[in-house]
Amino acid sequence: MIWCVEDDASIRDIELYALNSTGFEARGFEDGLSFWEALSTETPDLVILDVMLPGMDGVELLTKMKQSPDLCEIPVIMATAKGAEYDKIQSLDLGADDYMVKPFGMMEMISRVKAVLRRCQPKQVSRLLKVGGLVVNLDEHTVIADGERIQLTYKEFELLRMFLSHPGMAYTREQLYMQVWDTDYMADSRTLDMHIRTLRQKLGSYGKMIETVRNVGYRWEVGYDK
Repeated sequence: MIWCVEDDASIRDIELYALNSTGFEARGFEDGLSFWEALSTETPDLVILDVMLPGMDGVELLTKMKQSPDLCEIPVIMATAKGAEYDKIQSLDLGADDYMVKPFGMMEMISRVKAVLRRCQPKQVSRLLKVGGLVVNLDEHTVIADGERIQLTYKEFELLRMFLSHPGMAYTREQLYMQVWDTDYMADSRTLDMHIRTLRQKLGSYGKMIETVRNVGYRWEVGYDK
């Protein structure tokens, strides 16, 4: 949801129309007070905030937002009057993500909104499973052991992922077949054992942490010192 805080109704209506027609949800506010009150119940994805507003002006609102732990991460694009250099500098110093100089075109506004949203998207943190010097990156599908890259097949990687996701848990052979091979029956019961043996070999000293549980299956031993 994009919020537009603009006291000029004709400009506000054009902004809302342009945003809605390009796939955004948009909501307009005619003054700073109504905007500030709405922030207590909803959180927009981005705010286009005019500097010149009745009551609380845009700079005051921006300052209050950046001082609030709940609101400081909301991206803000300031709309400043032509030639108001001080307003632009002050807005950026206070934490605005961008600014537009009036009069601006609607295509420029849409472009700036998209650019700011891209920049402000939280960076994805890689999902990692770690045991000592063994690092499994679930997003990159890579395995590093003590700084060395290990090449695993898809089945071997999935077995290792299951073990490291729940260290100490004993998986039955049926569970492993179901999760990794998507079946509860294997004509050749040695298939699992062969994959486990190969996985142990590839992991080197870490392979000893894959423990055979008699009459059950396998597990990753907790606290084993390689």
